[in-house]
This record gives sequence, structure tokens and C-alpha cells, in this order.
Amino acid sequence: MNLTIDPGASAAPYEQLRAQIAERARSGELPVGYRLPTVRGLAGELGLAANTVAKAYRTLEADGVIETRGRHGTFVAAARDAATREAAAAARAYAERVSRLGLDRDAALEQVAEAVRAVYG
Repeated sequence: MNLTIDPGASAAPYEQLRAQIAERARSGELPVGYRLPTVRGLAGELGLAANTVAKAYRTLEADGVIETRGRHGTFVAAARDAATREAAAAARAYAERVSRLGLDRDAALEQVAEAVRAVYG
């Protein structure tokens, strides 16, 4: 899998690990169904504490990027589907919230456009 952790980076090791696995899953470099190393195996390979790898795996699982199948192991999930579902749920929650606040459709869309510009440039 060829993951690397930079001890001098500002991001915590678990975040570096989470970001690398998520990016590789989303890009297809780690295909859906790819079996990830065990927590202890990856921790040993990277020189990290098992809790650090476990935290990254838990976060990835919560984000829908990976799934644990009990004693069978941990696998890359259909991340694009999970991301699309999560984005749709967030969009719906936003629409419901701004409706309760009394914003009309155009004002709600303008707020989204501003937020997207702020994040994506």
C-alpha cells in the first residue's frame, strides 16, 4: 500500500494515515473490496501505535470509506457512494435549516455559493 507518515508534519499521524487511505480509495488506487492490513500489522509497518491506526480506521469507517467485516478483515467500501449519500444528507439538512430560518430559495443558494467559493476558491 506504500503509506508514509511524516513525523515533522503539522497533521497528527492518524490524520495523515486517514487522509492517504481516503484519497487512494476515492481515486481508485485502492479499489472497492481491497483488503486493508490489520491494525497491528499496519501499525508495525509504519512504526505507529496500534491505537493510532485504529483511530484512523474508525474515522474512515464513520466516513464510509472502509468497512469492517468482523473477523474477515477491513475493506475499502464504495467510497463515492458513501460520499454522495453523505453530501445529499448534508444538503437536505441545510435546506431544512435555512427554511426554518426563513430564508428564501435564492438566499439559501447564495449562501451555498459563498461557502463553496470559500472552500474551493
